[in-house]
Amino acid sequence: MSVPLTSRLWFRTVLALVVLVVLAAAVLFSQRQVIRDAAEGYVFGYPLVITEITRDGFNHSLAPTQHLVHVQKFPDAHFREIVRPNVDTLYSVAWLDLSEQALVFEMPATERYNVMQFLDAWTNVYASLGPRTTGKDAATYLLVGPNWKGTVPEGMLLLRSPTAIAWLLGRLQTNGVADYETVHGIQQQISLTPLSEWQQGKRSASLVPPVKVERGVPPLFQMRALESRDFFQRLARLMASNPPSATLDQPALQGLARLGVQPGAEVPAWGWLQQRAVALGIWLAERKLQDVIAHPVDLKAGWRVPPAQVGRYGSEYGLRAAVAMAGFGANLGEDAVYPNGVKDGEGNALQGGQRYRLHFAAGQLPPVRAFWSVTVYDADGYLVDNPLNRYALGDRDALKRNADGSLDIILQADAPASEWQGNWLPIPKEGGFALTARLYWPEAAILSGKWNMPAIERVR
Repeated sequence: MSVPLTSRLWFRTVLALVVLVVLAAAVLFSQRQVIRDAAEGYVFGYPLVITEITRDGFNHSLAPTQHLVHVQKFPDAHFREIVRPNVDTLYSVAWLDLSEQALVFEMPATERYNVMQFLDAWTNVYASLGPRTTGKDAATYLLVGPNWKGTVPEGMLLLRSPTAIAWLLGRLQTNGVADYETVHGIQQQISLTPLSEWQQGKRSASLVPPVKVERGVPPLFQMRALESRDFFQRLARLMASNPPSATLDQPALQGLARLGVQPGAEVPAWGWLQQRAVALGIWLAERKLQDVIAHPVDLKAGWRVPPAQVGRYGSEYGLRAAVAMAGFGANLGEDAVYPNGVKDGEGNALQGGQRYRLHFAAGQLPPVRAFWSVTVYDADGYLVDNPLNRYALGDRDALKRNADGSLDIILQADAPASEWQGNWLPIPKEGGFALTARLYWPEAAILSGKWNMPAIERVR
């Protein structure tokens, strides 16, 4: 009995597909180490590369390296330089090149809460100045890189960055637009001057961002567009002057070396198969990071609470990369804790167009020594456009209390009843969104986890 032609063709097609799948699996298996090394190398190097991209964008649109810029007003919904910008503080920002030159940083005495945060090229916080650590008196600091040798002038405190690239991200408490003038006055007393000029009695003038900033492609999207070899070539070049830890990072460096990626060296031209494997490794790592951000585990009432290691990551490369992707420039928990609300109290993702409320029971407002706020961001981590230009609410706003002393923040796209508009924090009309609470100078109850943000309640 003969087998029908259609059956034979079907059998041959299935067999061919099976053979192709087996061959593809065999090829992938043969490249499993390359895929793993590329994925782990991407996660390891992500913060260093996005640091350079962010710096270059700042240099192009705002100010060159070594220049202190005082931001004069809060960002709006069109701001794209960094994700999750805050509207609680006015920034004083400078990108530093400490490969050769030493800089003098002067901070005036002030009663105003502030944090002057210094980050290295890997996004670790290597110094945090302010009332919590250094008090309220005036102080002068000498900023140097890893290879600087010299004598620290009398009266200065030495701050040594472990990398040539460093970032000063200063925050001054600003209580709304009406407070701008006071904060501007403090900013003008903050200075950053090359040591050689300071010794001649000179002081570098700080800069104010132009009214109309030329905005390029956000760093987050530039990272996604990088070709695999371009990413690793940038990483190799940057590691030469921004060295990883000689001991802590050895396993990661060994994986990179297997790919031919070494500090200061040219990345070799990979063969076609290896190139595809490297690209696959990066793709898997990128998706994993995005998934971790979009679908966090161990939530506390729908809030993702940053681990204690934020700002001082050690070998927690996945955490470091995720923070660089979702909250570039994060500070130490002792200065501020930023819980991110991503789900409601029922475990559902927050969705634009719905109605929610954030309810603080009487006596359960955030226990902080400075102040607190809650900000809304869209799915990409940017401020949400709304007719009020209102992006955050907190303890410095005139919020209406309930009869029992509790407090509700109303989260919806459309305006509530007029009596509650002061408590209204607009959310998107559609798409996902998230909240970020900023708890400045948190008390021990927050740091220990004894106090947590309340659940975000869906209102039906």
